[in-house]
Amino acid sequence: MKEILQQAFYAIRENRVRTLMSIVGIAVGIAAVMTIGIITQSGKRFIYEELSTYGLNSVWVYRKWDESDPFSAKREGSGISKADYIALQENCCPDVLTMSPVVYPEDWEKRIRAGNNFSKSSVEGVDIAFLRINGEVIAKGRNFRRSDVNNFSSVAVIGHKAKINLFGEKTNAIGKKIRFDGNQLTVIGVLKEKNRDFLSSIGATQGYDENERVLVPYTFYQQVLGSKDIHTLRAEAKAQHVVDNALSQITDFLKRRNNHQFAYESESMKAWIQTTNSIMTSIMLIGGLGALMSLIVGGIGIFNIMSASVLERTHEIGIRKAIGARPTQILSQFLMESIYISVIGGVVGILLGILIMVALILWSGFMLTPAWFVIVVAIVFSIVVGICAGYFPANRAAKMLPADALRQN
Repeated sequence: MKEILQQAFYAIRENRVRTLMSIVGIAVGIAAVMTIGIITQSGKRFIYEELSTYGLNSVWVYRKWDESDPFSAKREGSGISKADYIALQENCCPDVLTMSPVVYPEDWEKRIRAGNNFSKSSVEGVDIAFLRINGEVIAKGRNFRRSDVNNFSSVAVIGHKAKINLFGEKTNAIGKKIRFDGNQLTVIGVLKEKNRDFLSSIGATQGYDENERVLVPYTFYQQVLGSKDIHTLRAEAKAQHVVDNALSQITDFLKRRNNHQFAYESESMKAWIQTTNSIMTSIMLIGGLGALMSLIVGGIGIFNIMSASVLERTHEIGIRKAIGARPTQILSQFLMESIYISVIGGVVGILLGILIMVALILWSGFMLTPAWFVIVVAIVFSIVVGICAGYFPANRAAKMLPADALRQN
């Protein structure tokens, strides 16, 4: 085996240019496979991390305003009341883990004031389960308590940016007062900052920044607005596979309770997740086909090199067989040369792929991670390409008769 390895190395060294071209073909294919894997794996991770900030099992239910019948009487109100919300919690929805109302006026963006500082923020009335449903984390202070909701308490949980706008970076906002529309609130909690840079970069957040929100008890906000309306119901399904069931249970219950006088819209994260998987799979398939073509081209290069090598060394093969070399030894020697080329190409391809990853990190600003499974598959594939491309010329050399081989110069 040692001699076979040495002979393979010497043969490759004697054909540097042809060997180099084959190595480049394999390396480009491996680097392409790595790059596609890095982009899809990292992109999927980024999107899922940011989608999880909405709550992957969360659902939305709200009144459908563009009702199809133009002659039907248009009922006032949001179609969901506080009484509906209480009834839902008591008598409905086995596939719903928890829910919260969301109350907001038509002009949902308010000018929040703290001393001489201002923040243009959305004010939303919610229940204590809202933070869990929406994937929120309290950075400082506390969440709403049941007593805050039952007593219409004028307290607020504010977003990270709203806190900075109103109180600065270093000031502790807990216990401080903020005002909007003549109402004074006491800050009881500050939310951890949510990162949605990736979704923002593709325009998926539509300019809405949840880090600037001000959350208040929904009962307090209903009192301020003088209405018992709930504008949206946010709920969390027990699992991803029962999301559709949870939506149907909520909407069907509301329709029955309101005698089908309202139509309802419903949304969930399921469509976003399916879209993400579909896009990433398409990218992987398209990119993978391109990388596969590059690997095939590299394999053809190895096949050509080995075929030329067999023709050039026919006399050498005859001498080896004449002095006792077995067909398996001839086959092993030429096959080892092709494997050498493919392995070297694979290593160079990995290094090239790492350089591309570093360049993408510097260019995009996102922290990318290599897809190790894809790298292993690419290396195994390159070795398989080398074996397949080298086998047929090597097998032809192994089957030559010594007399026929010696007659050729």
